[in-house]
Amino acid sequence: MSDRYLEFANSGVGGWLTGTLGLPRPTPLRRRAEAGAGMVGPLLLGPVGSGRMAATLERLAGTAGQTLHAEWSPDVRYGGLVFDASACADTASAQGLYRFFHQAIRSVAEHGRVVVIGTPPELMADAEGEAIQRGLEGFVRSLAKEARRSIAVHLLYVALGAEDAADSTLAFLLSPRSAYVSGQPIRVGAAVAAADQAGHKGRRVLVTGASRGIGEAITRLFVAEGAQVVALDVAGATEGLSALSAELGVETLALDITSPDAAETLLADARSREGYDVVIHNAGITRDRTLARMEPREWDSVMAVNLSAPLAITRALVEGGGMRANGRIVAVSSLSGIAGNMGQSNYALSKAAWIGAVRRLAPQLAAQGITINAVAPGFIETQMTAAIPFAIREAGRRMNSMGQGGHPVDVAETIAWLADPASGGVNGQVVRVCGQSLLGA
Repeated sequence: MSDRYLEFANSGVGGWLTGTLGLPRPTPLRRRAEAGAGMVGPLLLGPVGSGRMAATLERLAGTAGQTLHAEWSPDVRYGGLVFDASACADTASAQGLYRFFHQAIRSVAEHGRVVVIGTPPELMADAEGEAIQRGLEGFVRSLAKEARRSIAVHLLYVALGAEDAADSTLAFLLSPRSAYVSGQPIRVGAAVAAADQAGHKGRRVLVTGASRGIGEAITRLFVAEGAQVVALDVAGATEGLSALSAELGVETLALDITSPDAAETLLADARSREGYDVVIHNAGITRDRTLARMEPREWDSVMAVNLSAPLAITRALVEGGGMRANGRIVAVSSLSGIAGNMGQSNYALSKAAWIGAVRRLAPQLAAQGITINAVAPGFIETQMTAAIPFAIREAGRRMNSMGQGGHPVDVAETIAWLADPASGGVNGQVVRVCGQSLLGA
């Protein structure tokens, strides 16, 4: 569905009128389709002459053909800024953040990227060091709200010794693929398994709820990257599945994941393919009603589809050998699970539950070389959100730092990064795809 206010605010007359009236003028995001998947550039690094991620950034920039600058120039418009604050351990050293960004933030080009690199706070030697590193979250969230012009700002905590495991994450955060991700901390630790490749070419991927919306976008993106996709949905969605199969050549599977034999069916399918490399739990439903008016079946069906069935399938695949080495499991949570939403107590519980699930399962699965993460979309332009009343829909679009709704491909891009073989250092995380929504911030 088109965003008429976004289009109007960026037209000639609309731009003049919104400027005159002091109304918000969000900048349309540039995604892979408009700007490619590569790293933005040129990049400005800070502080000068230091930072344990320097070698990693130099390697990534060289591969992407981008120029690294060590000193700020008022004559350069930078595609991205990277500040290594991993050694900041007291208020004096944190002053470097002010000195660097006071000048540099005004030199970032529209649609630019900013990454602040930190050390996980609990790894610091004393309370002041932990306090400063934790304080980076407030700094980054504030900077993300100030940056505007579709500039995304990220905080990347990199564990000591995990610098090389951060390659795929830095490449994602410094690219158009992260257009609707901003203002949140992401952690990278030691990779759970050595990456045998980068990218998804030839990998076997299961996508549930694949026939439309976010599931369709996930399917399309993985196919475009060369994956062998099994698109799953309920029998009532066979028309959408058939259309995907005819257009993309994906294999389809009509299955109700809540059926008693669903886990066994998927394990058998996985074994027939010598295992899945990636499993994406995207299938989900809503049965919205205030708790006092909610029927038992409305509660039970949401819990079954959104949580119980995916957990049972995950357990069956992992315990039954249905996941290949260096496997990836990604669940679709929701901002509703983080912030709550009126009339969605069932949905919010089921989606918030994935936060607990991935954190508990992450160390267990890591022992088998498998990671599990979740994405939490905010307001995404889909058929479901198109049916929301106008006023509520406009509030959902505007109440974030980007001033607009996300697209299904934004969720797909984030999942593709988490599912990459080179992303083994990201485990047990819940990444919000919400343009830095004001809800639950």
